Amino acid sequence: MADWQAGATLDLEITDLNSTGDGLGRWDGRVVFVPDTVPGDTIRTKLVQVKPTFARGKLVEVVTASAERVRPACIVADKCGGCQWQAVSYEAQLAAKQQQVEEALRRIGGFADLAISPILGAENSLGYRNKVTYPLARSSEGQVKAGYYRKGSHKLVNLNQCPVQDGRLNPLLAEVKQDIQAQGWSIYDEKRHHGRLRHLSLRIGRRTGQILLTLVSTVRDLQNLEKQAQVWLERYPDLVGVCLNYNPAKTNAILGEETRAVAGRPYLEESFAGLTFRIHPTTFFQVYTEQAERILGVILEELALQGSETVIDAYAGVGTLTLPVAQRSRRCIGLEVQPEAVQQGLANAALNDIENVEFRSGSVEQLLPQVAGELEGGPDVVLLDPPRKGCDRTVLDALIELNPARIVYMSCNPATLARDLKILCEEGGYRIQRVQPADFFPQTAHVECAAFLIA
Repeated sequence: MADWQAGATLDLEITDLNSTGDGLGRWDGRVVFVPDTVPGDTIRTKLVQVKPTFARGKLVEVVTASAERVRPACIVADKCGGCQWQAVSYEAQLAAKQQQVEEALRRIGGFADLAISPILGAENSLGYRNKVTYPLARSSEGQVKAGYYRKGSHKLVNLNQCPVQDGRLNPLLAEVKQDIQAQGWSIYDEKRHHGRLRHLSLRIGRRTGQILLTLVSTVRDLQNLEKQAQVWLERYPDLVGVCLNYNPAKTNAILGEETRAVAGRPYLEESFAGLTFRIHPTTFFQVYTEQAERILGVILEELALQGSETVIDAYAGVGTLTLPVAQRSRRCIGLEVQPEAVQQGLANAALNDIENVEFRSGSVEQLLPQVAGELEGGPDVVLLDPPRKGCDRTVLDALIELNPARIVYMSCNPATLARDLKILCEEGGYRIQRVQPADFFPQTAHVECAAFLIA
C-alpha cells in the first residue's frame, strides 16, 4: 500500500504503551510505534522505519489529546532521554506496567491463567531517585554542561535540576557545575578521547540525608581538587564525602575500577529495613529506597521464615536482601561476583551485628552448585535477583538439580523473568504461587517483579 512507506504521514489512535516506553497504534492491521505519545491520543505520525508488519514513527502532531496526557513536571521532558513517560498520568503508567508483566508471562512464559497481584505503585512518582550520574560536556560557548542525552542521540541536554531525583541534590547539580567551570578542569570528549572529567555522580541516603559526590576522571588527580573538595564539604552540611573515580578506558562504561576519597568518607550511610548500610560510589543499591523496602516486606511476609531455614541469596550485592533475611533464618549465604561488593556485604553484616550470614565471591553459575553441595539437605530457599539478561541456563539447571522447597525470583525484566519461570516450571516441576509487580522507576517504562515458586 502506498501509505506504508518511510516518509508517509498517518493518523492513528494510540491504544497502548510498549516495554520501551513508546506508544502503540494500529493502521490497516499493522502496528506503529510512536515515542512521546499517550494511550487515548489521536495523533499524526511520520513513518521513519517501515517493515512488513510494523513501523516506527515520529510524532508530528497530537490531534486530540488523551485524558491520560498530563503536563510534564520537567521543562525539558520533550528533549531529555532520562524519562519516557513524563506526559503520561501516573495511573496510566501503572496500568501499562501491569499489562507489560501480564503479557510477557502469557506470551513468553505460556502462563495463560496466572494470577498476578496488582502492581505496587509508588507514593511519590517524582523526587525519588537516590542516585544520579550525569555525563559532562561543554557547550559551544565553552560552558560546562551536565545532564542526560537527547532521545536517540549523543547530544547532552543541560540540567540545573531534575524532578525525578531527590530534591536535596538539585542545589549541588547547579552549583558544582559552576565550580568545575571555575576550576578550568578539561571535560572529556569521547570521540577524540581527550580531556579529563567524564561524569558527575551524586548519591543520597533518603533516610539519613547523607550525600556522596563522585567525579569520574581519566586521570587520578585534578589540580586543586582537594581544596575544592573541602569547599564543597563546608558549603553542604549533609555532604559526607567527595570521591574521585579513575576511568581512563575508551569505553561507555561509566565507572572505572579505582575510587578514592578526596575529602571526607568514601561512603554514605543509609537506613534500610531497620538496618544500617554503607553505600560507596560503586555500590549497587536500588534507586528507589522506599519501594525496595516495600517489595522486601512482601518477600518476608510471603516466606514467613521460622528461624530454622537455610537460605542462599544469589546475586547478593552488598546484602540488601541477604541481611534482612538472615535476621529471620538460621543461616544465609550470599553469592556475589564482585569481590568489592562481597567485602561491603561483610562490613554491613558486622555493622549490624549479624553473625549467621556469609558471603562468597564468584559467579553464581560456579558457586551455586558448589555451595549447595556443602549443605546437608540443600537450601530451603533460594533468592534470585539477576541482571536484566536473567539467569544463565547453568543457574537454572543447578536450581532444578538442587530442588529447594522455595524460590523467590526478583526481576527488572518481565521478558527474561517469563523465559526463566517457564524453564523452572516445565523442567523443574515448580509452581508459581504469586507474582508481585512493583514500580521502582516512575516516569520510565521499567518495572520490577517478585515471583514466588514452590516445589
